[in-house]
Amino acid sequence: MTKILIIEDDLELANMFQSVLEHADYDVKTVGNGVLALDYLDKEYVDLIITDIMMPEMDGYEFAESMRQIGDEVPILVISAKDDYEDKKLGFRIGVDDYMVKPIDVKEMVLRVEALLRRSKIANSRHLIIGDTTLNQDNFSVTTGDDVSSLPQKEFLLLQKLLSYPDKIFTRQQLMDQIWGLDTQTDERTIDVHIKRLRDRFSDNEDFKIMTIRGLGYKADVAQ
Repeated sequence: MTKILIIEDDLELANMFQSVLEHADYDVKTVGNGVLALDYLDKEYVDLIITDIMMPEMDGYEFAESMRQIGDEVPILVISAKDDYEDKKLGFRIGVDDYMVKPIDVKEMVLRVEALLRRSKIANSRHLIIGDTTLNQDNFSVTTGDDVSSLPQKEFLLLQKLLSYPDKIFTRQQLMDQIWGLDTQTDERTIDVHIKRLRDRFSDNEDFKIMTIRGLGYKADVAQ
């Protein structure tokens, strides 16, 4: 089932959006701000995001910019009371895909969601093939033979980055900047935790190994 994340601090509005989208057969999760959204996305894959702009802790602009900085192209629909042209221009420059001004027609919202999902399916059918292993960025899955693993977003992007450049050494800081974003406050040792999880998960995979380069960082060793 297609998964949608709603980021909205107005609980009544969030519940209404969720009810309408669930009635249209979508799997919907709601959170109250961008910080909570990033925490959720660190563990779960979603197909589309709907976000407000004015929210506590991290607003919608900051959230969308963080997503695009790490190379995540998940469709983002902004639904905001900010209706000035400059507000919309800023959103589109950051990388949002569509913008609706409150109050909205929820039937139109569903139509826009459907259109964004169709466009995303066409644009983002990206696969990386290493031997018998296929990385599918559409759903953050890794398939080897009959074995399919669904990875959390950050782990998938980390593995994809390493396997996209076999034998290239990446420092922890480079990986943090490219996957977590330049402004992240996360300790770079987080990379070590994710690398360990990937090694444990793919310990029997014969197509690639993740190598530690002492004093420098990590690289992918791909079977020839």
